[in-house]
Amino acid sequence: MILELAHFQILAAALFCLGLYGVLARRSAVMVLMAVELMLNAVNINLVAFSAFRDISIVTGQVIAIFVITVAAAEIGLALAVIMRLYRRRGTVNVDEIDWMKG
Repeated sequence: MILELAHFQILAAALFCLGLYGVLARRSAVMVLMAVELMLNAVNINLVAFSAFRDISIVTGQVIAIFVITVAAAEIGLALAVIMRLYRRRGTVNVDEIDWMKG
C-alpha cells in the first residue's frame, strides 16, 4: 500500500478534531492540556508530511516540527506547574471553577 499525502492529512485532521473536542468538552485542566498536545502533534504530522512529499532535500517542515515540539514541552512544563499551584490553593483543577481572574 502506497501512502499518499492525503492519508497523512486525514490522520492529522482526525487528531486535530479529537484535540479540539477535548479542549471544548473537558473540564479538567490536565485533560485540556493533553488535548492541546494532541492538536500540536497533528500540526507536526502535517509539517513533516508536507516536507517529505515536497522535496527530500528540503527539511524545513522537520525543523519547524522540532521547534514546535520544544515549545510544546516548555508549555506543558509551565502549565503543569500552574495547575499544581491552582490545585494546592483551590483544591480542584476543574476549569469551570477557576474564576479568580474575573474582575
